[in-house]
Amino acid sequence: MSKRLYIALLHNPVYNKDYEVITTSVTNLDVHDICRAARTYGVKRYFLVHPLETQRQLIEEIMRYWLTGYGGESNPDRKEALKILELAADLEEVQKRIEELEGQKALTVVTDARVYPRTVSYQEMRDKISRGDVPYLVLFGTGWGLVKEEIEKADFILHPIEADSDYNHLSVRSAVAIILDRLMGNGR
Repeated sequence: MSKRLYIALLHNPVYNKDYEVITTSVTNLDVHDICRAARTYGVKRYFLVHPLETQRQLIEEIMRYWLTGYGGESNPDRKEALKILELAADLEEVQKRIEELEGQKALTVVTDARVYPRTVSYQEMRDKISRGDVPYLVLFGTGWGLVKEEIEKADFILHPIEADSDYNHLSVRSAVAIILDRLMGNGR
């Protein structure tokens, strides 16, 4: 299967529970767990996107500990996972970086807990990704999800993760793992 898949976790612009546009804070678990899932499924880069320099500096400290500090010495598997992590201030920076790496612009795929008119199935998206003819960038939002304007700008909108339950509020790291498995897993 193609390894031209990238993911990005955006902390802005996202909604809070009252659907106000906010910027969320970085969580240590999102750094580690998403890196581990991304590395497991062959994602080329995981971009952690935050507009605030102070939040990016915090992530850089975490990265140093695991990549060049004691953390990496004591846990080489974690070090390996964090090697695919890159920081960016905004989505434009991510797109430019992918274009540098790939020689072409990535098509964007967004996720949301709601169904949109242009929603595509996981199988359809999996088939497109597996062709390997273009790079894809899957965007994940923190808080209560990416703002509608970002969703509507995307090339593809994935069908929501649904369970046979009246509760639907997964952590972003759980959603990333499920979606990566659906898009890149072996399906057994």
